[in-house]
Amino acid sequence: MTTTHHATDETLMRYAAGTLSAAPAIVVKAHLASCPVCRARVGQYEALGGALLEETEPTQMSATTLNDVLAMLDDEDATPLTPPPLAPVEIEGIRLPDALRGCDIGRWRWIGPGMKMSRVGVPQDPDANLILLKVGPGRALPDHGHVGTEFTYIVSGSFSDRFGRFSPGDLAEMDEDVEHQPVVDKDGECICLAALEGKMRFKNVMGRMLQPIFRI
Repeated sequence: MTTTHHATDETLMRYAAGTLSAAPAIVVKAHLASCPVCRARVGQYEALGGALLEETEPTQMSATTLNDVLAMLDDEDATPLTPPPLAPVEIEGIRLPDALRGCDIGRWRWIGPGMKMSRVGVPQDPDANLILLKVGPGRALPDHGHVGTEFTYIVSGSFSDRFGRFSPGDLAEMDEDVEHQPVVDKDGECICLAALEGKMRFKNVMGRMLQPIFRI
């Protein structure tokens, strides 16, 4: 899998620092699993953060802290058990990124001709706006902008917009200054994982009618 579109440096720094909110962090995690370039950059930011921590003034710890930690280790079984292999994350037989493990993946719901959506529940953030989109071959999503930033990871298939062609493993990161209309390639449907740090701004009536129903 060759990745062409990557996360921004700002996003990777937020991810490394743990300040990226839950839904975008899941999308970025999915991208990192297939992108060695961004994984390396996150590693650099984490190392930088570690260096900064080393320069901070240490906090005085309790005199019993070391003994407490050693006691906890003694309580654990000396022979760790090998965990069973994890089942793949799927929806209707379609393999999804492991970053979605532990999330509540809803059923597909019709949102327009040739388009379905599955809302994804994030346990650590019930208000997170995370969705799966399945769009048929040759279909165009409604022309739209964003209030906040939209993070989209391409699970399968591909689409194109004025920024180029996005294929499996790519991450599309669109801020509030961007307006675009993704069009799915004609050779097959496209499935994407998208997180919204805000809402979408639709230009047509149908999009505006669906917006309050599906929280997009």
